[in-house]
Amino acid sequence: MTKALVTGASGFIGSQLCQALMNQGYAVRTCSRAGHGPDNIAFDFANPGACPAELCSGIDVVFHLAGKAHALAENRQDTAEYREVNTDGTRKLLEAAQQAGVKSFVFFSSVKAVGDSSRQPMDETFNEPASDPYGLSKYEAEQLVLHGGYIPHPVVLRLSMVYGDTGKGNLPRMIKAVRRGIFPPLAESGNQRSMVHVEDVIASALLAAEKPEATGQIYIVTDQQSYSTRQIYDAIRAALGKRPVAWSAPMPLLIGLARLGDGFGRLTGRRFPIDSDSLEKLTGSAWYSSAKIGRELGFQPRHTLWKALPDIIRHLS
Repeated sequence: MTKALVTGASGFIGSQLCQALMNQGYAVRTCSRAGHGPDNIAFDFANPGACPAELCSGIDVVFHLAGKAHALAENRQDTAEYREVNTDGTRKLLEAAQQAGVKSFVFFSSVKAVGDSSRQPMDETFNEPASDPYGLSKYEAEQLVLHGGYIPHPVVLRLSMVYGDTGKGNLPRMIKAVRRGIFPPLAESGNQRSMVHVEDVIASALLAAEKPEATGQIYIVTDQQSYSTRQIYDAIRAALGKRPVAWSAPMPLLIGLARLGDGFGRLTGRRFPIDSDSLEKLTGSAWYSSAKIGRELGFQPRHTLWKALPDIIRHLS
């Protein structure tokens, strides 16, 4: 029986990955800050010490999800904390995995590990590290996984925005705001954004762990669709049973509100619901190609946002 270690197992992706692995016949070990038994080892990736020896003992494959997530509410991000958890924590886990003879290591990274490019859709050939603390910490961890020589079969998955039955993240916040009538109907700008369903993320991780072709590779994971913000807005309204709206909020008004939000952030150190950065994310493109993982590993996503929205909304109700 193949034995897997899943870090970040209590999270949105990790909890569903654990269930999928068990359904596939894997034996699963997890870790948490407290720990409670041989199948849940105590370890906090923010601690300076090394991973306990028993964490990776007898493990065949590691699925590494644990880390400090991109804290969107923070105006001043803590570079040291991101590096301590995301980069140094990954290094400690790799060292423990190497000592235990782990064969495969699947690292869950983000498309935000690299900077933006005017070339859309972006693919794995674009590899300039991100400049923000979160993205840079993930990029540095990727380099350790792929080039540190720790594991025979290392793989990096760069995830686009993950959707599914969860109350956390930008999409649930947008749904709640549309439901309350406080999300402005943006004009159709033709921007293109990539996303992926959590079940397709799990399918990609299993392929990455099991396919020898994946060794040493980076794969971007999307649902192979692109969505404009206005399309998402209109689809949410329809799924909520709201009537369509034909008008759009004037962009000069939104720019003015965003500038006020910038000032609020400078004064308080906290993000305002709308600032220049969030407005750029809403109106700009973040479009990625997952052709490589389809071509090399046979990955074919089964979900689209349009199909998933009714279930997501029922989950949030």
